Amino acid sequence: MGEKNEAYAKYFVGQSYLKTLVTGPKVNVGVGNVTFEPGCRNNWHIHRNGFQLLLVTGGEGWYQEEGKPAQFLQASDVIVTHDGVKHWHGATKDSWFEHIAITAGIPGMAGASLR
Repeated sequence: MGEKNEAYAKYFVGQSYLKTLVTGPKVNVGVGNVTFEPGCRNNWHIHRNGFQLLLVTGGEGWYQEEGKPAQFLQASDVIVTHDGVKHWHGATKDSWFEHIAITAGIPGMAGASLR
């Protein structure tokens, strides 16, 4: 599950946990296991010069791109977020949610609250 996600807490509503799986200056991709407590989700954000893949491993959650309806997610679902697409993801109000995030590029969090 990882440690409390304190380094990125300002980008989340609620408590999340992060276990970094792959990182390094010579690797152009970050891989992390992110766990969300019920009702936790991240703020709207955009990935620049890259993409994000979400491999859902447990619980129930949501994913939404700007201008589109939210998608319900559960274990084995896969989301591909392309460069420049504003989006958010997180747990349903009644369930924990967990995914492996594979991210290439520069994350840019847009400051909208998700409440």
